[in-house]
Amino acid sequence: MNATDTLWLIPARGGSKGIPGKNVKPFCGRPLVCRAVDSALACMKPDDVVFVSTDSDEIRSAAESCGISIPFMRPEEFATDSASSYSVIMHVLREFKDRGRSFSRVVLLQPTSPLREIEDIKGAVGMWRPDIDMVVSVCEARTNPYYNAFETDSRGFLHISKGDGKYTRRQDAPHVWEYNGAVYVISVSSLEKGHMASFSKIIPYPMPEGRSVDLDTPEDWIFAEMIFKRNHDFPKDHS
Repeated sequence: MNATDTLWLIPARGGSKGIPGKNVKPFCGRPLVCRAVDSALACMKPDDVVFVSTDSDEIRSAAESCGISIPFMRPEEFATDSASSYSVIMHVLREFKDRGRSFSRVVLLQPTSPLREIEDIKGAVGMWRPDIDMVVSVCEARTNPYYNAFETDSRGFLHISKGDGKYTRRQDAPHVWEYNGAVYVISVSSLEKGHMASFSKIIPYPMPEGRSVDLDTPEDWIFAEMIFKRNHDFPKDHS
């Protein structure tokens, strides 16, 4: 079996309720899925594989127009709203293994993070080691359980979620992170042992809030295009 280091995996199913057809919808003039493929191609090494997991012929055609090959499609059971990222990743790994290709790590790039930069991807990949489960991109959480996140007690009264509630300035409270969905660098050996929820050795790769927009609603799309155009010096009349 020919062992290849990295599988650059872009999950892009056809169904989308928040933004219909989002993976082929032009984002600043280029299909969203193609922007993710472009990023993977810019970061990959010669023996790596860039693959788009999709159930849609339209998405497959758009992705292959970038110069990659998609030899198999995502089955229907892994293209539902309830299908997990883990099931999608494992399906792709099994299919490639059957074709004689294996990998030491998977770099998962979701198309819905178009503001991520090449430096973010390379930075996260550079932090990966074979002895950890995953490197994941994060941004600082908007609510902090030591400062402004609260729970109700048995009497229905609010109290701080964590700590003694004595922090009076957010900057003094411990940093709290949230996944921003932009980059996941995952050890295949860890995936083979179990679901990502079971991982205990996870290293964060911090990203600024301005590059951490995840496209979920039409309003997210409008905001992200505005930021992208500003950051990339787009002409005002560019669509």
